[in-house]
Amino acid sequence: MNGKTVLITGAAQSQGRSHAVAMAEAGADVIAVDSCTQLDFVPYRMGTAEGLAETAQLIEDAGGRVYAAQVDVRDRAGLDAALDAGVERFGGVDAVVANASICTVQPYDEVTEQIWQTTLDVNLTGVWNTCAASIPHLDAAGGGNIVITGSTASTVGLPFYTPYVAAKHALVGLCRSLALELANRNIRVNMINPTGVDTPQGHSAVLPELLAERPDLGPIFMNSLPVQRIDASDVTKALMFLASDDARYITGITLPVDAGSTIR
Repeated sequence: MNGKTVLITGAAQSQGRSHAVAMAEAGADVIAVDSCTQLDFVPYRMGTAEGLAETAQLIEDAGGRVYAAQVDVRDRAGLDAALDAGVERFGGVDAVVANASICTVQPYDEVTEQIWQTTLDVNLTGVWNTCAASIPHLDAAGGGNIVITGSTASTVGLPFYTPYVAAKHALVGLCRSLALELANRNIRVNMINPTGVDTPQGHSAVLPELLAERPDLGPIFMNSLPVQRIDASDVTKALMFLASDDARYITGITLPVDAGSTIR
């Protein structure tokens, strides 16, 4: 990634931060964005302005340059402005990591209109906004690539995660369709589908209680390999491959980093 510029959404913590620091260590400049807001129905700690500033410092400590902006991926105009500012500073964009997402856990009949719509707005429309804002810059650079953060929920149904699963399933179609349309512009589009990751989003206090009432559903959440959750760095390593020139002929794929959970 030496000499390249990467846009990463959801960069204030967790997977986004891991990706950003690794990109900087590999020689990239980073446009790091995060909403830095807490949605009241999301049960875990979301990214903060302080967290985004810490990510920016870690990028600089790793030898990279950074442009950081507080932008909600639901805000297309805000994404356009952040990208324009980053491109003006670094000269272009070569890779895009559409990582920002939210997750809640509840039975289907406790899914409110707000939970449903906001989850789709962030996890699906937010990825679309990220892609749509970035494609003209990738095209101007003569090509590049987009990597979308999916989930095992992009592949199989997960009970009690209905809005999240709906959005993550839809991202598969988005990835494949864009990969086809953009192939003649030398823009690759791929997805990474991790199992549960050891981040604030990856832990739920509610799920064990729900599975205690429905033990028949418990095996759906089991990995085949003997690990309960993977590390953010495991996802980062897959990303670094897909975003690099080593994957120059790979497009339209959904790469599982799921400890064998979806082959059970």
